[in-house]
Order: sequence, then structure tokens, then C-alpha cells
Amino acid sequence: MAAAKVEQWDIFELEMQAEATPNPYVDVTLSAEFKLGNRTVQVDGFYDGKGIYRVRYMPDRTGQWQYETSSNLDALNGQFGEFECTSPTEPNHGPVGVYRTRHFAYAAGRVYYPVGTTCYAWNHQGDEQELQTLETLRNGPFNKIRMCVFPKHYSYSKNEPDFHPFHGSIDDGWDFSRFNPAFWHHLEKRIGNLRDLGIEADLILFHPYDRWGYAKMDSVSDDRYLKYAVARLSAYRNVWWSLANEWDLMRSKSEQDWDRFFKIIQEHDPSQHLRSIHNCVRFYDHALPWVTHSSIQSSNTSDMTKWLKQYRKPAIDDECCYEGNVPQGWGNITGQELVRRFWDGFIRGGYVGHGETYLHPEDILWWSKGGVLHGTSPARIAFLREILESGPGPLEPQDIGVPAAGKSGAYYLAYLGPNQSARKRLTLPDGASYRIEIIDTWEMEVRAVEGSFEGKCDLELPGKPYTALRITKQDDR
Repeated sequence: MAAAKVEQWDIFELEMQAEATPNPYVDVTLSAEFKLGNRTVQVDGFYDGKGIYRVRYMPDRTGQWQYETSSNLDALNGQFGEFECTSPTEPNHGPVGVYRTRHFAYAAGRVYYPVGTTCYAWNHQGDEQELQTLETLRNGPFNKIRMCVFPKHYSYSKNEPDFHPFHGSIDDGWDFSRFNPAFWHHLEKRIGNLRDLGIEADLILFHPYDRWGYAKMDSVSDDRYLKYAVARLSAYRNVWWSLANEWDLMRSKSEQDWDRFFKIIQEHDPSQHLRSIHNCVRFYDHALPWVTHSSIQSSNTSDMTKWLKQYRKPAIDDECCYEGNVPQGWGNITGQELVRRFWDGFIRGGYVGHGETYLHPEDILWWSKGGVLHGTSPARIAFLREILESGPGPLEPQDIGVPAAGKSGAYYLAYLGPNQSARKRLTLPDGASYRIEIIDTWEMEVRAVEGSFEGKCDLELPGKPYTALRITKQDDR
């Protein structure tokens, strides 16, 4: 069964039934060719339990598509049909991709500013808490979330999840050749929930914080898992692939393994979603062609300039430390310091991610389990996002005498950081008139400065730290 009409960048799904083989996850091959005009796209299918096989595809062009399946099972081979891909409706802007080398945009053309958060194991906490997390996200500033496919075992995150990705148990062991459809149905539901909220799901495929053996699967199991995940999830337009959280801590994997993982995803994902990998200390080579953008852990957002120059790709400092009060140094900066790092990273032409780690009597820390937010930074991050999205487009670093980014000659957003200057000299273009607004990034207040400015000019400031400036070209005189 398949729908006759599917919206562009939505999910076309073909469901078929056949008698199960001894192990249909291994024994059965299934794929389909999707054609529109002279364009052909190859898509892998997957077994979904109870004799059900599926092929999913996210059509990226409108028109009348045809499809035909191929399989080593007669019941699944040679099935064909067609469907109409119709124009997208709000709020469907398509998947996010790289834009102008160092930035992001939706496929429909709208610029996308990643204002993300980390919530590693929120989707492994049971329905009640997961729904609470979704409600928090609904009312929050974030349009991207870093989350793990596998459950996580670490400080403040030691509960047993309701579902596991494979058949088996901790006591009896896991059969890595047999996937558990209930786990994947639940994951798909949560990805769909995020999509409906306009939030990108930055899916972490591997991580070292594990007591179940998923971090140390053999190479055959690793590769099978990646192909299965891509077949099931690549039709969701809000999916990003993050190969690992802290890849350099996974001692059982070689650098060549990670190269292979990237190539598997690149080869098998018909929609070519964004691909990245996250470090602890040692960086993977983000310049490699299968990496679409840099996902970085660093407390020094001022290095954003270096990363952008070195890799010539979008850079997101996904983990610049978390607002919170845990004993570990990575999780006890103030909300004010996290907001400072956000502004600093964005002004340098990159992007920065949020996380929160306030101690909780039941160990419900947002960074791992979701729930509700307690910190002071989210409201200020929302304020920054509003300023970014009201601007003329992605920010490029600019030289106006203070750290700034914007569009040369037309628009500048400057950030003065912890400095408490009462006066600043700006170097604006000659022959044009500019309007200046002073932004209190903590109090979230904007005040217009009287008069107009051009060329080298002195600006009186309130003498407060964390001040920003919005400088806009006025109409020609």
C-alpha cells in the first residue's frame, strides 16, 4: 500500500508483505528505483517485523514519480507503481543543507541559523518525560537537538530504557543481526515529533558511554546497523547524521572505520542529509569530502575563525560547555558565560550549541534526559535568534574596528563581549549613512542611538559588559 500523493520533502512509504525467512534482516535484499523524467534514485528497503517490508523515500522534486522494487524474494520483486509529488505547504521548508560554503539553508531557500541544544538520551526516558521534553522544546528557542540513537550510560544517566535496538537482553546477550522494530518505531515517532515542531534531529549514531555492548560491535554489525538506520530514517527531512559523540574516545574503532562509516552513509542515503562527527580532544579531519560541516567540542569559541578558514565548511561548536552546577568543569559555567560564547561564535561567522546541567534530586538533567529547563541562558538565546532571523541573511565577518559580522556596506552586528567601554571608535564605510542600535544582550533591550553615523566615528556606550551593536544602512541621502 502506498499513498497516491505525497508532499515534496515528505515521506513516501511502500509497505509490502512476504513470508519471513529464518533471518529477514540478513537474508532478504530489498531496494526500489524511483524515477522522475530522466532522473533515477536508488533507495534501500528494510524489514519491519511481522512479515512487513518497507521502502521509504523523501521526494525532492514535484511531479509524477514511478517506482519499481528489486528483491531476492519473489513476493517483493518487481512491484511497481507511481505517485504524485505535490508542492510543499507551510511549515515544510525541506531538509537543511550547506549554503554559501559556511552557512545553512532549507532546501526551499530560507536561511537556517542552527540554534541547537544537547539532550543526549531524552528519547530513552519513557513517554511521560519525553512528552514533557517536547513541550519544553515547543516553547523554547531551539531549532536543532543533538540526541543519541543508542541509550547512554554515564553520570546522571543510568536508567534502563524501555526499548533496545536489537533483539535480546542484557542477561542473555544481544543478537546484533536482528533489529527490534519497537525501538525503531519509537525513535521514528520522536523524530516525527521534532519535525512537527520545526526542530532538526542531529542523530548521534555511535558514542562511548555504553554498558550494553553497542559501542564495541564488530565491523559487520556496525555496517549493518548503519545501513538499516539510513534505510529507516533518511526519509525524514529533519534528520542530520552525527557519526559519533566524542569519536576519539571509542578506542575499539580505528580512523579507517570512521572513514568507512561516512562512506556507507554517503552511499546509501538517497537524500544526502548533513554529515558530521564530534570530538572530545582530537579532531577528525573535517576537510574530508564526506563531511558536510564541522561539529566541534571546544570551550574556546574564538577559534571559530580558525576552523572556518581551515575547513572551509560551516562550523558549529556544539559543545562549548554547559550552563549548570555539576562538579565537572564542562558542566558548570554560568548562563551569562554561555550567552557570551553564543554571541562570540555567531559574530565570528559560525554557530554555537546550548546545553544545561543543573543538579536534580532525581538526576533529570536536561543535557542527558530532557524534562524542563532551569537556566538563565535560553531566554537570551531566543533573543539572539530573533535578532539573527530579522537580519538580511547569514553573517560574514566584517572589519569595522570592533568584532562584527554582517553584509558589507549594508548591515553589521557587532559584539563587545565583557568589555565595559564608555566609548568606541567605529570604522564604517564612507559615503553612506548608518543607524546604530545598542543591544543589551543580557537584559534583552534595544536602544536606538540618536543621529546617523558614517566613516570613522566615535560612539558613546553605556559602559556595561556584553553589549552588542546593530548597524543598518539608511536610505541613500
